[in-house]
Amino acid sequence: MREGYEGTGPGAITPDGCAVELYERLPVGEEPDVITAAIPAGAHILELGSGVGRVTHALLDRGFTVTAVDESAAMLARIRGARTICGPIEHLDLGGERFDVVMLASFLVHTGDEEVRRGLLRTCVRHVAQGGCVLIQREGGDYHTNIPRERVDPSGFTVRIASAEPVGEGVHSVRAEYVFPDAVWTQTFLSRPLTKEQFESALAEAGLEVDTYLTPDGMWVRAVPTA
Repeated sequence: MREGYEGTGPGAITPDGCAVELYERLPVGEEPDVITAAIPAGAHILELGSGVGRVTHALLDRGFTVTAVDESAAMLARIRGARTICGPIEHLDLGGERFDVVMLASFLVHTGDEEVRRGLLRTCVRHVAQGGCVLIQREGGDYHTNIPRERVDPSGFTVRIASAEPVGEGVHSVRAEYVFPDAVWTQTFLSRPLTKEQFESALAEAGLEVDTYLTPDGMWVRAVPTA
């Protein structure tokens, strides 16, 4: 387990505290709709941090080609119909292979380790084709302040952000809880809040710039390589 990360609950737990069985249960939200509206039909997508394929499978069903990357072999074993690559995202180098769309979702841009974040964004730039784009998912504006809070999913489980405690150098230790009728999972992880200005500065450092904010809350962003 990575320092500062922890997970509890049934089944395998990845080094960043994610529970494979939990992610297998989580429903697909609005992500596929947002992504589909932002990219060309039939695009080849490099999905960084695919997990068990919750979004991957929805994109495949919509006619996209997906290469799914995750550092957890246990997660990737649940994916069907996509090419999979196992390894650390921040070090990924597919030898000049480029994609219409590179996707960095699951708030990975908020990793507590700034050097890892730089590596993630460099991976995006390294693999996006000329004329292509990078889709990034950001945390909501109240992610670290409106706490504790919880949401009851229509499918019958509760997601609770129980705490977000400062641990130094602008990083918070966040504890999330997922309560199902028959099981409970928790995940503790490190997250760095980023203002809009800090986020755009991080993109600029990597050679990216915002093309457009795709959702009214600013959580989904389409970026392009800096001209």
